[in-house]
Amino acid sequence: MLYFSCFSYYSSITSFPQPLTAEEEKHYLELYEKGDMQAKDILIERNLRLVAHIVKKYSNINKEMDDLISIGTIGLIKGISSFNSAKGTRLATYVARCIENAIITR
Repeated sequence: MLYFSCFSYYSSITSFPQPLTAEEEKHYLELYEKGDMQAKDILIERNLRLVAHIVKKYSNINKEMDDLISIGTIGLIKGISSFNSAKGTRLATYVARCIENAIITR
């Protein structure tokens, strides 16, 4: 369900929300790790800009841009769901790889 709301959100705007600051990201990750699904939604929405940025690199693939955005958003969601802040990796670094993997393997 969240996937569709994120895609609708992307489709209905011309610019993305500002990325989270390091403090905000840490705060929402802590909330999400405690089970707060609204925090997960915020992490997804505020990282949609990263999906669009990565999709631009793969725009020459024989897929429609909307398809690539959809696939990239799925990668973003999976990345946020599997992210472990205890490992010391930055969220953007981790989910960027997840987004790219989702696009490449589709």
